[in-house]
Amino acid sequence: MPENVILKGSICIRGAATAPHAVHRLKQTFPGIGWEADAGKADATVDLRINPALAEGAFDIALETPEEAPLSLTISGGKLSGLIYGVEHLIRNSGGQPDEISVPRDGISKVPGLTYRTFWTWDHSTNWELSQIGQQEIGVFNPYSKPPGGFLSDYSRVVDYCSENAISAVVIYGFLRDSHGGIETAQELCRYANARGVRIIPGIAIGAYGGVYWEGDHKYNLSTWLKKNPQFAATMEKGVGFQLEDLSFPLNFPRSDYTVSACPSAPETMDWMEEAVSWLAETFEIGGINIESGDYGVCGCERCVARRDNPEEAARRKSDLGDSWSHTDMAENFPRLFAAANAKRDDLWIYCEMQWDNLLDPVASEAQSKLPPGGIYQHTANQTFWGRLRNELKKDYVESLPTQPNVLRCQFACQWNGDERTQRYAFNGRVFAEMAQKGRASAMEGLTIWGEPSPYFATTELSYLAFARFSFDPDLTWEQFMETDVAPLLGGKAKADEFIAIAEEMDANQCLPIGRLAELGQRARKNCMDTDRQVARRWLSLADQIARREYMGA
Repeated sequence: MPENVILKGSICIRGAATAPHAVHRLKQTFPGIGWEADAGKADATVDLRINPALAEGAFDIALETPEEAPLSLTISGGKLSGLIYGVEHLIRNSGGQPDEISVPRDGISKVPGLTYRTFWTWDHSTNWELSQIGQQEIGVFNPYSKPPGGFLSDYSRVVDYCSENAISAVVIYGFLRDSHGGIETAQELCRYANARGVRIIPGIAIGAYGGVYWEGDHKYNLSTWLKKNPQFAATMEKGVGFQLEDLSFPLNFPRSDYTVSACPSAPETMDWMEEAVSWLAETFEIGGINIESGDYGVCGCERCVARRDNPEEAARRKSDLGDSWSHTDMAENFPRLFAAANAKRDDLWIYCEMQWDNLLDPVASEAQSKLPPGGIYQHTANQTFWGRLRNELKKDYVESLPTQPNVLRCQFACQWNGDERTQRYAFNGRVFAEMAQKGRASAMEGLTIWGEPSPYFATTELSYLAFARFSFDPDLTWEQFMETDVAPLLGGKAKADEFIAIAEEMDANQCLPIGRLAELGQRARKNCMDTDRQVARRWLSLADQIARREYMGA
């Protein structure tokens, strides 16, 4: 183990204006330290710096221990996010004492293994503030049913978690709704996230998904625009909706203003979309935009069919489980929106959805070869397709793709797959670890997962933690993760192993005998009286899952 140096007594922070949130976190975590404004009177100094030479999210922690002068600790970060990650790393590994900071004498240097580490969310089903009504757990055309303040309450907690665990960004579909505050609330969330080094990335679709302003009486809301311009509405190839092979029950897509689409071949549609994207990038301090073609059907008008002229793509849409989007629509229209956003704001992460389960069997390859460098090309995998990627995806193949850089998006380990329970609250940590490691080995540069359920549920919390740790450090081993990160949260290594074993048995069996549930529940409840309240809470959340199953009779 490396030798550690202890900083205690009075400490002066220099460069505090660079990262006020980092200063707040230090003072919050170490209240027993005398935080001194005058460096000449302090026993040690902490310098906070942003280093342009470091990659985004990277950080260096360097210690100087001269014999006569005060100890000097410098935390440098690649952008504000890297500086905050450095502070959070120091907090997690400093020994847990409120009056002293423990730092390795040789310092610490970290660079993210995957650059793009992102939570994907819908506003209506992101439930992180659990003390309010209106929670939903699935759906894409849902009204917002929480009190108006629920949006900020939920997403402030999401942002705090991401900032503390080096998760770079949060994609939000439903970013703009009148019902949760519209423009002013969205602006406030962006300011809150930027101060904490987290990118807010609104999700939009070309001529679908409500446009840029998901719901409300606004000129960039799609339904509002189409009511004034009905001649530009899409002529859908078939009914709105899709079904998922990996989900055991059918999805429902009721007709409403949410399900309207515009024809992407109409020049007027793309003029309106370009204007809306420019407004979005100019009006909000966003960190990027997630752009897709919409996934509940495509326009089948004569112009669209003639423009696509791609029999392979059309053939993939014929079955109920086939594609419900157009790769050509995306490939031809993304460059225009990409340019519009970048003209208004620097340093955006602009995700281009390459849609589902086609990374190994791409269609519309000629059109996709024209996609612009600098976009982030996101390839979504359902659970069955992940089985193929795990075995077939190779580094040289990814490096040969015309789209660069490329990231994986996990469209399972969430509410969109599994049996009637889905995997929304399952322990998904092993999957996230494996995807991060496979992605890094295959030259993928990021991983996106669903981040909607609260980490109050310990299975969810540990899953998010695995995503955070392995996406930042894909060289981490499962044993190291369990020992360093999980064991302290559950009362020790043996108890951590027991927790995971119980959770995975519950996940693997939709039905269990009542006797077995009773036995598992008893084992979980034994740990609910731990003197550490957070350890007890984690075991209690597992015991509650078991008790619900036992109450229901399976």
